[in-house]
Amino acid sequence: MQKYLFKNIHIVNEGKIDVFDLLIKGERIEKIDKSIGFQGKITEINGEGKFLLPGVIDDQVHFREPGLTHKATIYTESKAAVAGGVTSFMEMPNTIPNALTMELLENKYQIAANSSLANYSFFMGVSNDNAEEALKVNRLKNDICGLKIFMGSSTGNMLVDNYVTLEKIFSESEVLIATHCEDEKIIKQNYEAFKKEKDTLQPADHPKIRNVEACFESSLSAIQLAKKHDSRLHILHISTEKELQLFSNMLPLKEKRITAEVCVHHLHFTSDDYERLGNKIKCNPAIKSPENKAALWEALLDNRLDVIATDHAPHTLLEKMGTYENAHAGLPLVQHPLLLMLHYQQLEKISLEKIAEKMSHAVADCFQIKDRGYIREGYFADLVVADLSQPSKVTAANILYKCGWSPLEGFTFPATIENTFVNGNMVYGNNQWDESKQGQRLNFNRR
Repeated sequence: MQKYLFKNIHIVNEGKIDVFDLLIKGERIEKIDKSIGFQGKITEINGEGKFLLPGVIDDQVHFREPGLTHKATIYTESKAAVAGGVTSFMEMPNTIPNALTMELLENKYQIAANSSLANYSFFMGVSNDNAEEALKVNRLKNDICGLKIFMGSSTGNMLVDNYVTLEKIFSESEVLIATHCEDEKIIKQNYEAFKKEKDTLQPADHPKIRNVEACFESSLSAIQLAKKHDSRLHILHISTEKELQLFSNMLPLKEKRITAEVCVHHLHFTSDDYERLGNKIKCNPAIKSPENKAALWEALLDNRLDVIATDHAPHTLLEKMGTYENAHAGLPLVQHPLLLMLHYQQLEKISLEKIAEKMSHAVADCFQIKDRGYIREGYFADLVVADLSQPSKVTAANILYKCGWSPLEGFTFPATIENTFVNGNMVYGNNQWDESKQGQRLNFNRR
């Protein structure tokens, strides 16, 4: 059984930073104490000056397998995730075929069991005509992260605009319902109006077509349904100031029935960046004007927004090039969310304690994940060692995504991810890899 002993490391956990020793025995954290001695075979890690954070849990990624493996695979993207300190992910159903049956969903779990270096869970997809099948997840509520509903633009047969279907899902689901909220009718109207005005649309038109109103109206509709049926609703990638009035910080997270996610690209980029990056930052919902970014930061820090994610959505460079209308929407991000937040920590925008809360603790609480998301004795040893004094730059040579590019290429972070542990195994350490063990299926504590 592999054992690791961290000595004198700054542990960032549950709102505090303290210097401790920490012992990993097998898959779990055995002991946390001011001084731990150990006899026998063990790997000791000098933690002086370093910071130990709980592994990041990313509740929204698109790893493209099966069916779109020219863009990405579960293996390649989980490896990129681990290099960035992401130890667990929840993946979306718009693969090919769409994960709209229990059989197709379990196929994805099998792929991950054989190839994922990080821990994993997969959302069951909802379409206009699969409500009965989708609700079978109620029987497996401790084994599946939730249902995903595209209440807006989607891939394939996954736009859900049938009111009967929505009513059935919101009234009968016993698991978390995650929604992509953009109103399709508003988007189409905006698009047609722009096409009448100009022959050629540009990337900078994207947030005007997929505008604030499209986001707000759809989020409002989802919340109305959730309140009507007391559903457990989680709205993904909030991108507008206007939507923030729909969320509250009056209750502790564990008591909320309606929660919200913000993604790193909406916290980092603004519409000013279309001029420089063009289609590379085309994504849904769109990156919007600077005042929205400022409002998102405020809401994140005052707990109206509950968790930080990536919405990692890789496409090949070829798919991102060409005209605005032909360019695919989505950007690869899962290798860099923690480093990006450490950049904002250096700028004193967010504390280390808040980063651990929003990227690990809160995600575990939001989804009721069993024994993960915190640095606690008895919990799985999903851990990240960060050196806050060693800068790292995003280059073509160190990007691990299968698509081979990043909108952050050329950006220098103030920190480095030194080690990532998944279930007690040092999968990544000082640019070395141990791929001998796969990650595990996430389990959930739901009644």
